[in-house]
Amino acid sequence: QVQLVESGGGLVQAGGSLRLSCAASGRTFSSYAMGWFRQAPGKEREFVAVISWSGFSTYYADPVKGRFTISRDNAKNTVYLQMNSLKPEDTAVYYCAGDRVKRRSVVVGAYEYGYWGQGTQVAVSS
Repeated sequence: QVQLVESGGGLVQAGGSLRLSCAASGRTFSSYAMGWFRQAPGKEREFVAVISWSGFSTYYADPVKGRFTISRDNAKNTVYLQMNSLKPEDTAVYYCAGDRVKRRSVVVGAYEYGYWGQGTQVAVSS
């Protein structure tokens, strides 16, 4: 059974940092792109960042460019999201997702992903 488990969320003041982790089990994701999405209360789930299966390519949503960094450690089957300079508008549940197709680079549509974690709450106070 494939599982993606996020961790690292919490409450932080504006300007602070958090590092989210997503540990995969039941499947090796080293050949698949991995992404992060978020969903704020009353809003649609939105794309945040993606890293290609090789780790060589990354792509970010405009609101997080320059502040967030996605990375992966294929040996640990884990993906990370380093979030710096956090803003109150970053408050959301953050979800990790695994691509359904091998060896793709940039995958931004939620429908493209076949595996999802349960989410981790990030709250940024002003």
